[in-house]
Amino acid sequence: MQLKALGTALALAVTLTVSGCAHQADNSQAWWEDGAPLHLASQGLFSAGGIVIKSEGVFNPEDQWEESGKGQTAHVDHANVLFQIPLEVTGAPLVFLHGYGQSRMGYMVTPDGRDGWATEFLRAGHPVFLIDGPRRGEAGGTSVGAQISTKTLDQRWYTQFRIGRYVKGQSVVNKGSQFPNDKESLNQFFRQMTPDTGMSSDMGADFDLTTVAKGLAATVDEVYKRTGEDSILITHSQGGGPGWAATLYTSHIAGIIAIEPGRGPLKGEERESLEAQRIPVTIYFGDYIDNGDPKLKATASWQEKVADCADFVADYTAKGLDATLVELPKIGIYGNDHFIFQDKNSAAVARHVKAWLDAHPVK
Repeated sequence: MQLKALGTALALAVTLTVSGCAHQADNSQAWWEDGAPLHLASQGLFSAGGIVIKSEGVFNPEDQWEESGKGQTAHVDHANVLFQIPLEVTGAPLVFLHGYGQSRMGYMVTPDGRDGWATEFLRAGHPVFLIDGPRRGEAGGTSVGAQISTKTLDQRWYTQFRIGRYVKGQSVVNKGSQFPNDKESLNQFFRQMTPDTGMSSDMGADFDLTTVAKGLAATVDEVYKRTGEDSILITHSQGGGPGWAATLYTSHIAGIIAIEPGRGPLKGEERESLEAQRIPVTIYFGDYIDNGDPKLKATASWQEKVADCADFVADYTAKGLDATLVELPKIGIYGNDHFIFQDKNSAAVARHVKAWLDAHPVK
């Protein structure tokens, strides 16, 4: 792996120990254990993809405050990427894309302050590249103006995310839930929500899938340029769609791990692109779907999403290609809502994902 050489070289410049003082590390803890030592060869940020738009006219540097912006440019619609390279690289690069109303923060830390999946997989030897998608988070520059909603919608998304029922101002989680439901964790969960600067709809109806897919693909290509390795995508929710579509814009995706995607790959060019590149896929869904509260509209919508993904998996595997649908309760992992990677049992699911990664080494 070129990344191994990269990690060794960069290690001469910087070695970071996260959690505790910078002394000789105690390596007795497993990679999924919260607070285990973390050794980095390097970390940083870059932007990927995007466009440059320019207004007509001529810019006058002696009148820079004129209001029209004539003759000026704007660099917009790009992805912003935070990367961390472990001191010892033993696995493929992982590129993380968030879902609706979210940013890369969701992969970095849990609402109750535990290490997020990005840190756990980094500790396991995978370089991680965490995206804020175009028009989200630190990639807020947009070519499309929007009126960002100020509606009070915490409880809408709490319900859609299958956490439980909000009753009389209180969070009442589902029986057996793994959601960290103490007051401060709930506060942190709600505060990780962030708007899309290019969307006016408070339901994601005007989400620009193509722009996000191109930003994701540009990130993957940049990872390949920097490391010489194809990437494994880890997508979530609304990010699932751009994950499938990104295969139309890059040939450097080695696998896709979709966490509760909003849908499976569309019949037509998305499925055809996956098939042509023979990309292995695994899709995860949590609890409270088959056994969800039938009075909640969210239950039926998630049942439809699972059925759509099951249809894809059946079609894909019938063609001799590699796809799996993992419904966590069916493998003995219970209590997960939509944010599987932030629940209290997130490490157990991470170990299952790691087994898939180990079984699908990047060639």
